[in-house]
Amino acid sequence: MSGIIEGMCTLKRFLISIILVTLAACTAGLPGLQQVTATPTELPATLTPLPPTLTSVPMAITVNGDGITVDEFASELARYKAAQASSENAPSEEQARKAVQDDLVSQLLLAQSAVESGFGLDDTALQKRLDALAAQAGGNDKLSAWQQAHGYSDESFRLVLRRSAQAAWMRDKIMSSVPASAEQVHVRQILLYNEDVAKTYYEKLQAGANFDDLAAQVDPVTLGDIGWFPRGYLADKAVEDAAFALETGAYSAIIPGEAGFHIIKLVEREPARDLSPDALSTLQNRALIDWLAEQRQKSSIILAP
Repeated sequence: MSGIIEGMCTLKRFLISIILVTLAACTAGLPGLQQVTATPTELPATLTPLPPTLTSVPMAITVNGDGITVDEFASELARYKAAQASSENAPSEEQARKAVQDDLVSQLLLAQSAVESGFGLDDTALQKRLDALAAQAGGNDKLSAWQQAHGYSDESFRLVLRRSAQAAWMRDKIMSSVPASAEQVHVRQILLYNEDVAKTYYEKLQAGANFDDLAAQVDPVTLGDIGWFPRGYLADKAVEDAAFALETGAYSAIIPGEAGFHIIKLVEREPARDLSPDALSTLQNRALIDWLAEQRQKSSIILAP
């Protein structure tokens, strides 16, 4: 595939480590366990996602008054490090701490917004979820054994389960707000890895050479066709901006990018085209990232050293 397609794939790396401790993560490793979907519960507007924490309890993370205790953070860190231990690129202590901090801050921000939006998991709904987990695990004893093996007390497991359900609900609300269609452009490119070579191709185009023929010479597999994409999809913003600025049939100047030197041509444009599954997923993840970044900016976040 062409370099720009590889560039699209690097967008995955752009996604911050916001993998929530959702129900699936909380219950990973339980035999035969399936994810249980929470049922929205309208709660009083004054209800907070977490009960007030006594000031005497040392806190590792505090977000808008809600906190993660030092003990809970230590347990989450231990679980994260254990899960990463077999990885070829196991994180350092500092990397592991930051990953867990980022994840927990994201959970708290999402959980708080879920409650503000009217979603909660009351005690009855939480118990139904626990009962379902126990049934799928093979009984309360097996569920308790799994909790103990992974460093959860009954109280901490309930706390994590409630918070992750709230966070997951808000995450889904944000992601589902992304429209299924958008303005999109269909682009073909000539991608070179040397600037001087790129200049020779650009000169050929200016002398009247056919763009599609040159694109096929450079990439006989894809013929330079990188398909349709919406705004916010490409990893290389300069290429994306140039594509949306072109008139149909026109080609760009040389665009330096991470993958090389691009010359692109706008094949066609549609004002409202259905997004591909990958494009929709990418825009949904970007919406979540942007939402979290905005919330972090306007929230009070305190991290213990």
